[in-house]
Amino acid sequence: MRTLIWGAGAIGGTIGAYAHAAGHTVTLVDTATDHVDAIRHDGLSIEGPVDTFDVRLPAFTPDELTGTYDAILLCTKAQHTSDALDALEPFLHEHGYVASFQNGLNEWTIEKRVGRERTVGAFVNFGADYLEPGRIHFGGRGTVAIGELDGRTTDRLIALHALVRTFDPDTRITDNVWGYLWGKMGYGAMLFASALTNESIADVLEARDVRPLLDALADEVLRVAHHEGVIPLGFNGFDPVAFGPAGTTSSRAASYDAMVRHNRGSAKTHSGVWRDLAVRKRRTEIDAQFGPIVARANAAGLPTPTLERLVALIHDVEEGRRPQAWDTLRALTDAAELA
Repeated sequence: MRTLIWGAGAIGGTIGAYAHAAGHTVTLVDTATDHVDAIRHDGLSIEGPVDTFDVRLPAFTPDELTGTYDAILLCTKAQHTSDALDALEPFLHEHGYVASFQNGLNEWTIEKRVGRERTVGAFVNFGADYLEPGRIHFGGRGTVAIGELDGRTTDRLIALHALVRTFDPDTRITDNVWGYLWGKMGYGAMLFASALTNESIADVLEARDVRPLLDALADEVLRVAHHEGVIPLGFNGFDPVAFGPAGTTSSRAASYDAMVRHNRGSAKTHSGVWRDLAVRKRRTEIDAQFGPIVARANAAGLPTPTLERLVALIHDVEEGRRPQAWDTLRALTDAAELA
């Protein structure tokens, strides 16, 4: 299986490094010329408490790429999905597929472009950060699952599983990849809320006074999932049942405690959203990740006041109108009370 990893940052670079080191035929492509040059000249460095190693593997910018590939793992930010699909389509073998190793529900976009039968879903929740050209910090393990959109187990899924297991031996094949993706969106709303502050993920999850705000965010996302006919799945402490209509005070508290334990065990203390805002000073994935959910909620007549307020607050931080602070997170209060 000739595999192309489109986007060699935290997710793509880490998975690609492990797969290549294990003997898989892997090529990296990235639009950041300095990152590609560093990989070519010095190799790709994976570092951190989980593992530390260097690996040399083929790396190109899109304009240098040739040939076609059986599997293209799309690992870009969600907002770059459409542009990436424009660029990668010529390199997708006629019998190949695209697998979204991203945050968000990007499978909707991919299947519209290349066809549902050429789209594979993937869920990742490990902790990694791009540090600088040629260097990626691998801070902590988390759940990884892959699945066909229709729930079947196919030969290509088994082959992809073998590749991804070189990175994480506990990678799962699932017949409900949509459940994992929607579960991640419920948890992801909490991560975006945590990035409104400068505190760690664990510290925000542990702060009892803001938990009702986080509850409201998760509940709104999960209500849309259920309307879509999806049964959200839990992972790494996040229990979607606890944050849905059947949840109780005690079940939510237990889920928070489990999420705090998981995040305390990772050297990646802050979310990638926080890093976009505080370190890289760039726009986040908020519109690409949650815009489609709000649109579907509106079409179904489902209110999402807290989620819409979160989007507005993230934009305020992006544009310098608000600081990353507890008070910015607590500005969700009025919307949560309407939920």
